[in-house]
Amino acid sequence: MKIPVVALGKGWLVVDKPAGMSVHNEPGRDLCSVIAAFIKKETPIRERIGMDPDFGVNPVHRLDKETSGLLTLALSREVFRSLSNQFEAGQVKKRYVAILHGRLERPEGTDPWGIWTWALTSAAGGRQNPEGTGRRQESRTLYRVLDHSAHYTMVEIELLSGRTHQIRRHAKLSGHPVVGDLRYGSARAAKYLGGNHAFNRLGLHARALTILLPGEKTPTTIESPAIPGQLLDLFKNDQTASGPQKKDS
Repeated sequence: MKIPVVALGKGWLVVDKPAGMSVHNEPGRDLCSVIAAFIKKETPIRERIGMDPDFGVNPVHRLDKETSGLLTLALSREVFRSLSNQFEAGQVKKRYVAILHGRLERPEGTDPWGIWTWALTSAAGGRQNPEGTGRRQESRTLYRVLDHSAHYTMVEIELLSGRTHQIRRHAKLSGHPVVGDLRYGSARAAKYLGGNHAFNRLGLHARALTILLPGEKTPTTIESPAIPGQLLDLFKNDQTASGPQKKDS
């Protein structure tokens, strides 16, 4: 499988992970294994970015197996510490695109951004209890409605905290779970999408990262080349019979 490399530099690279691929824990088949094999094979790339053979390829932050999009990988301990410290300190801006069930209304007022603030546990929850069991922590997710179709809402999302499955859990608590979410959404709806629309993935894509890269003095925004076609096709084909509704600019 070819994994698009979106950006790279000495000791790091950012890739566009496909949905359904584990980041690690599946030796030989996971994202880190595939990228490590690619680097070893491509001499010009290896000479440009380098890779500490004792460290290998390691993810700097999390991305669920079901989620597609941008993932930052480190190739040395020094770079890993530098980049991971930014994520832990909340200094990295992470934006996503998601397709949600139902019609999520825009916030009242002039600010297009709304916020979900349900407290969540650090560990994952479930369909019946998305908040999770145990001590809950402050959790904040910004959302902006991009467009509506007959049955779905496309939103842009920015994470302000980093709980496991935070977007999926907050979307569920809002009454508008992410399409294709077998853990927090409707299993019946996911089965319908797979059988009738060949849609067999989670409707969530990590679209952009703003991060201070090694050797740079100001943060850089790295964007995914495109929203996955499966997401766009599902939304486009669900437009009302009277035609597409006007999108926000």
